[in-house]
Order: sequence, then structure tokens, then C-alpha cells
Amino acid sequence: MNIENLKKISLFADLPESLQARLAETCLERSAEEGEFFFFEGDEARHMYILKEGQVKLLQNTQDGQQVAMRIVLPGQMFAGIAMLNPTGGYQVTAQAMKDSSAYLWDGSLLRELADTYPQLAMSVMQVMRAYVQEMQARYREMATERVDRRVARSLLRMTQISGAPGEDGSIQLALSRQDLAEMSGTTLYTVSRILSEWERHGILKTGREKVFILHPHNLVQIAEELGE
Repeated sequence: MNIENLKKISLFADLPESLQARLAETCLERSAEEGEFFFFEGDEARHMYILKEGQVKLLQNTQDGQQVAMRIVLPGQMFAGIAMLNPTGGYQVTAQAMKDSSAYLWDGSLLRELADTYPQLAMSVMQVMRAYVQEMQARYREMATERVDRRVARSLLRMTQISGAPGEDGSIQLALSRQDLAEMSGTTLYTVSRILSEWERHGILKTGREKVFILHPHNLVQIAEELGE
């Protein structure tokens, strides 16, 4: 990796230049086509990843066998940080490409060695992981306490915040299938399809092939926050 490109990654932007140079020098790259996997839950956690391009969903199996999408990873974001912090633990999630994707990756043992010399590296990774843990805790709380339509609305709103950009018609396009949304909301494909069809009839959104177009985000906010009609 070119060191100038590495400096554009927020996780590494404030690290000492000598460490940035070492990270750029030891960077590997891996690609996965749409639907393929970077790794599976339980695999030996050997590498930490930064997504270069594409979109990746992190999946976790619940005790009842249901698959839940814990987070959607976008370019520039880290995933599999456990490889650096816990060498004896396996990956806690499965990483699947939602579209053709590529990622930078670093050997976890190398990163731990570098962190002994540069504690800033470990602190930077832990700060990112803490934010992810807080996000996951909020997701679990939603699934345990909130109605499914609120969970679906919140999932869509989260996606608009991190990846949605208004189109020429003012709508926000999300590259998201109904199955993806079901996994993110902790519910079934049938339930998501029913909810989206109802919202489509009310003009809140429209759907396409593995796409959702948000026409009126404020209506989703009303549903998510139970603000009434």
C-alpha cells in the first residue's frame, strides 16, 4: 500500500509516520466477489481487515439458529479487530461480501508486535472496537424490547446515515436486499417484505432488486421513535 493512501484511513491517520510506513509495507490485499466470504465465525482470527472497496456484512448466529447482521462495513472501516487484541480467540462473526469487495489486511501477530513498540496502535484499534461494541449492545437491546417495525425503521435509518446519498429525485438509495434487512433487524424475510410493502403503499419508500429507495426519511423517524402519525 502507498503510505499516502494509508494515511487516509482514519484508524491510522494520527499514528507516528514510522509506524505508518511499517503498516504500509506489511499490508496484504484480498478480494471477495458478491456473496463470497472473507472468513467465518469461529475461524482462527489471524488477520485484521480494513475494507478498501465494496460492502461487507458481519453476521452472527443466535442460539436459536437465526442469522443476524451485526453491522454493515463500508470502505475505510475496520473489521476483525479481534485478531490483534485476542490471539487465542476465533472470529466472533462471519464476514460476507454484499457486492464485489476488496480489503486490506494485516497479520494479527505482526500487529501485536508493533503495538508493543507503538501503544498508540492498540489504543486506536480499541477505541474503534469500543464504538462497535456499543453499537451492537444497542442493537441487541432493540431486538429484545422493540416492535419489529421500529427495528426495521431503525435499521434503514442507520444505513442512510452511513451510506445513503440523495439522488437527483431526492430519494436515498440503499444497496440492501430484503434478506439483508431481515438479518439486520433480527426478523424474518416474510415480516420485512410485509412491512416494506405497507410502507411502499404509503409512499414512504420504494423497493427495487436488492435496493431500497427512501422517499420520506422523516416518516421512518416517526415510526422508529413512535412519534405518531
